[in-house]
Amino acid sequence: MAEYLIFFNDEWVTETTDEGWQKRSRDVRALVEEMKAAGVFIFTGGLDNDAPVFHVEPRGGKPVFTDGPYAETKETFGGFAAMNVPDEAAARYWAGRIAVACDWPQEVRIFQNRVPTPDADRAAAAGNDA
Repeated sequence: MAEYLIFFNDEWVTETTDEGWQKRSRDVRALVEEMKAAGVFIFTGGLDNDAPVFHVEPRGGKPVFTDGPYAETKETFGGFAAMNVPDEAAARYWAGRIAVACDWPQEVRIFQNRVPTPDADRAAAAGNDA
C-alpha cells in the first residue's frame, strides 16, 4: 500500500449557488463514507481561510514566526485528502471521484519514505495496512 495526498488550491474552487454547495457537500460526505468502507481513507479536510495563518523559518537554529499568509505564490492550499491505496491506478481512481464530487481539479502526490506511526506499526504487525 502507498499513501497519497490528493489536494486542491483555493483558486481552483468553482463558484456555485447555495444549492450547488449543498449538493457538493452531500456528494463529498457520501464519497468519504465510501472511501472509509473501502479501507483507503486516512484523513480529509479543508482549510479555514478566516483563521490566523503564520509562517515559520529557521534562523540561527531557532524558529522565527511571521504572521501571514506568507505565501510567495498566487495559489494557496485549500484542502486535501490523505489516502492509503495499493497503487497509482487506485490513487487516480479516488482522485477522479474527489474531483467529480467537489467539481474542481485535484492534484495527486505520493508520500515518500514515510516514518510509520506506532498505530501503523501495530496494524502492520497484526496483518492490516494502516
